[in-house]
Parts: sequence; C-alpha cells; structure tokens
Amino acid sequence: MEFFELIQKRYSVRAYHARPVEEEKLQKVLEAANLAPTAANRQPFRLIVIQTKGREKELKRIYSRDWFVQAPFVICMCAVKSEGWVRRDGKNYAEVDATIAMDHLILAAAALGLGTCWVAAFDPQAAREVLGLSDDLEPVAMTPLGYPADSWKPKRRKPLSELVRYLKQPQIQ
Repeated sequence: MEFFELIQKRYSVRAYHARPVEEEKLQKVLEAANLAPTAANRQPFRLIVIQTKGREKELKRIYSRDWFVQAPFVICMCAVKSEGWVRRDGKNYAEVDATIAMDHLILAAAALGLGTCWVAAFDPQAAREVLGLSDDLEPVAMTPLGYPADSWKPKRRKPLSELVRYLKQPQIQ
C-alpha cells in the first residue's frame, strides 16, 4: 500500500476477530516502533505486549470497553523520563518520543492488515497495577492489536486552512 493511501485508510478499529496475529507480523510492528526517530536517538520508551486471552477481566480494569480485549494482543507504550532528552527549558521529550514510536507501530500494523485503536482514556493506576510497571515507566498510550472485524469509514478532518499558518519571508532592503 502506498504511504498516502495507508495514512488515509488507517482508522481506529473498535471490533476485532479472535484470529491469532502471526509472530512475524507482531515482530514487524514492534520493529517499526524501534525504528522511530527519537530526540538524540535515546529511545526512551518501553513496549509491554500483553496476550489478552485469559486476562480479559484484569485488562478491562485498565480500559473497560469490550472491544479493548477482543484482539489477541494489547500493547502498552510507556515513556521512560529518566532516559529522555531534555531541552534547555526543561522540556523532557520522553513522552513525545514514545508517541512517535506508537504512531510508527500503528501505521506498520495497518500496512500489514492489522487493526489498532489509540487509547489514551485508560486508567493509569490500574495499568501500573495490572502490568506491574515500575515507577520509571509512564504509561502513555495503549492499543489492541489484531485483525479488524469492522470497516473503514472516511475520516472527517478540519480543513488545512484552520490548522496551518504560513509566515512570509522578511523583506530584504
């Protein structure tokens, strides 16, 4: 699939088949996250891959929607602030880097025919407890990973005129 078609066709999947995800596809998706650009190439993130079968009840403590546990896997993206590059003003880029890596992961999944849904509205304390996260791991986003059981619908987006601002070059005298 061509890149622009991929980003147009990728969507938030909210229904999954129980069909297993091939190990090769899982590894490709994880490798895509690994290849994501990060500030100073620090890679201040960790991925927690959870098999959902048999863990549905505890995973639903993290996010209660039924579709969250339909896919064979849930992946949790965590930032490691102690490893993040810090800008002069104190801005730590660990969460930015983790989200870039998550975006690479979900685009790779779509390219392989897999579905994902970026979940931010989860309970971080439940995630810490259920996944046994240490204090240095900050859960940033979650996604199921599996084969979609629903269909793509066209996306509604704001026009570029609302999102983009062009600065003109200064006049040289």
